[in-house]
Amino acid sequence: MKGLLYLGRWLFAGIFIASGYTHFTKATIAYASASGIPPWLTIAAGIMACVGGLCVATGYRSREGACLLVGFLVPVTLVMHRFWGLSDPQQAAMQLMNFIKNASLTGAALMIVYQGSTPRSGAEPSPRVELHRPARRVTHRELVGSQRS
Repeated sequence: MKGLLYLGRWLFAGIFIASGYTHFTKATIAYASASGIPPWLTIAAGIMACVGGLCVATGYRSREGACLLVGFLVPVTLVMHRFWGLSDPQQAAMQLMNFIKNASLTGAALMIVYQGSTPRSGAEPSPRVELHRPARRVTHRELVGSQRS
């Protein structure tokens, strides 16, 4: 069953790794620039998506990676997928679908922030073995006194 956790981690993170990579292409930078997003911000968003996705996928610092993904998703969803006020119903429907998809991905990323991606995903402390408290040192007087009784 542990294999399902690893598969799920990679499937979830794959969309961020792939889409993050496209943020470095001229086409994506031009598309974002048309919406008023400066190129440096598009590249920064791509870095956040790639690094966050890799953290979640590998399980190394998955909570921090999921925070990066939330930081990527919320502004992208609100700025790039504005379905409200669009005159073309087909465009509005497509943007609504992307908005809902990103909202659900944000929810999954928030669950990883809370829980971690797997029981031992790197950020979570490993379970500690509780040792018994060391015995108290008994003085000679206490030991001799207890034998006389």
